[in-house]
Amino acid sequence: PPTDLRRDTDGTVARAAVRATATRDRPDREPPSRAVRAAPSRTTPGPGSPTGPRTGTAGEPVRGSVRIVTRPPVGVRGAEGTRTTAGQGRGATVVRPVEGLLLGLAAGDAAGWPAARHRAARMPEWTRRLTRELDTFAEQNATTTLPVPIALNQPPEPLRLGPSDDAEWAAFAAECVLAAAGPLCAGLSPGRRLRTAVDLAWNSLAAEVAAAAERAPEVESAVLPLRARISVRAGLGNLAAGLRPPATGHDNPHYFDDAACVRAAVLAVAHPGDPAAAAGLAEFDARYTQDGDGVHGARAMAAAVAAALGGAGVDEAVEAALDRLPCATEIGRNARHAVALAREADAAFALVPLLEHQIVDHVYSYGIAAAETVPVALAVATAARGRVGEAVPTAACLSRVADSAPALAGALTGALGGGGAVPASWREACRTLPGCALPRFAGVDLVELAGRLADTELGTPGGQFRHGDDNTSEPGTR
Repeated sequence: PPTDLRRDTDGTVARAAVRATATRDRPDREPPSRAVRAAPSRTTPGPGSPTGPRTGTAGEPVRGSVRIVTRPPVGVRGAEGTRTTAGQGRGATVVRPVEGLLLGLAAGDAAGWPAARHRAARMPEWTRRLTRELDTFAEQNATTTLPVPIALNQPPEPLRLGPSDDAEWAAFAAECVLAAAGPLCAGLSPGRRLRTAVDLAWNSLAAEVAAAAERAPEVESAVLPLRARISVRAGLGNLAAGLRPPATGHDNPHYFDDAACVRAAVLAVAHPGDPAAAAGLAEFDARYTQDGDGVHGARAMAAAVAAALGGAGVDEAVEAALDRLPCATEIGRNARHAVALAREADAAFALVPLLEHQIVDHVYSYGIAAAETVPVALAVATAARGRVGEAVPTAACLSRVADSAPALAGALTGALGGGGAVPASWREACRTLPGCALPRFAGVDLVELAGRLADTELGTPGGQFRHGDDNTSEPGTR
């Protein structure tokens, strides 16, 4: 509604996220609610879980899940992250779903207009300051010539089309999967390996942020080793202050955003064909930075991608996502309405005005709410019939949610279509990470990373980590 005062103002949120890094006491109040929320359940840690995450939200209905553990009807999943589809003439077509997932996500990330601003972080600071001054000039002088990120006398490579923050945080999640399959976690049960790797990754990052804050004369002047969403910054600050999940995500001014959804899409590679297990793992990770709809969105994206990786079609994958979204939540209502609109649309592009007017919120200062971006991603994937070449540009047309909705849509449709579904020009433009959000990932090749991820999977449906009971529970079942 126009009078929505349930979110923090921009300045307060940004300052709170930064200052949380140096805080050593537990926050004394709950975060402001973005939407009507059920009372959270603070206990019930998972068996064997190192951090004891919340298993769900009190009052959430437990719906029937889509658990795809049989052979996909259109092919057979191989031991190296590939499927073969029934072909004619010279033989079957090899589908590389993990590669499609990463490249589709990166292409969607690059297609959204905010990506250029994220990549501009690699330019000298004065170039960004000049852009801000030109924007002020346009406002004050009523000119309609609007500035864009500029290079001037600097090398323009950072501003060229390519992935940005979403793809790099996806690589962060991929690193967790690889670490879980490595010697560091070899002595643990299969169900605990991934969770331990996720926990170590977050705490290591929090330690880096805390060390940077300690070196700075003031918290605001700290030079941090990353660029991240407000929810991630606040979650890392909470970890550095001694909090543990679920408090790190619950006591968080941006608990509702979609930062965990991109990570969830990649974590799903550990459970191809098993949406329930993928959703459980995604929730474990999401609790470090999110709560409420932010967690629901992560569970939904993980379930959809896991179904796609197991050979499901777009409708079955979307249903797997909807099964993880409680009907009484904002994200649940939006997703069902958006998908219903998509199923009636003549084409994906025809869906844009409908989503713009009925799903996208124009009240808040940031377009990153999971209650909007996840429904948009599911809807455009449905309307595009799983084709990445239609889903990504459709999502990018919704400028309000273009920071992440195209990436989420690209991840799902890329997993559905495989690596070959991403056009060659986009493949070459988006396969290398720039390091604009997580500098240590600069130069990482997503095609090579996809190959490494695929090599961690077993040939049986469900993946390497399928047999761990820790990761397979749905909310409210433990």
